[in-house]
Amino acid sequence: MDVTTTALATAIGGRVKQQRRSKGWTLDQLAEAAGVSRRMVVNVEQGAANPSVGTLLRISDALGVGLPALVELPRPRPVTVTRNGGGAALWSSKSGGLGVLVAGTESPDVVELWDWTLGAGDHHVSEAHSRGTKELLQVQQGTVTVVVADESFILESGDAVSFPGDVGHSYANPGTEPARFSLAVFEPGVGSGHRSEATDA
Repeated sequence: MDVTTTALATAIGGRVKQQRRSKGWTLDQLAEAAGVSRRMVVNVEQGAANPSVGTLLRISDALGVGLPALVELPRPRPVTVTRNGGGAALWSSKSGGLGVLVAGTESPDVVELWDWTLGAGDHHVSEAHSRGTKELLQVQQGTVTVVVADESFILESGDAVSFPGDVGHSYANPGTEPARFSLAVFEPGVGSGHRSEATDA
């Protein structure tokens, strides 16, 4: 992990530990509630792991706080500004792809705003999110293939799609140039323990 990734992993680990302790949970209790291994919880809390977005979603939902609460510093004011380059990079690829969580709201009804870049040939598979999750995606550059359940949609620059996020879905760049898209995710009722049991891709 590079310095930025290590710093983010350490910050996330500290927040997971703080939230777990505030609930009076053991490592085993959090692992069971999140549907992940105890070893994964330990690694996340120690900042030693670079967990998938799916794993972080499971842990944040189990804690009842939402993913943004794990990656952003707590702020007392209702307005939060994320400056250019200040988002949390939670996914990357060898071809230069990057998934950055740039903004988010607090639980129980969490909205996340992502800035995604897919390098040539990149493919990101997302597990089904919690029941009722909705996603909105708009392509800013290049071509993006979105697969929702078994349906495939090819989107060009400027095209947009809305779809249920509570089924398996994926994003891919079939082109030879980078593709970029904005993604908004609405996840209602975070912390109510209804996350899908689908496994991480």
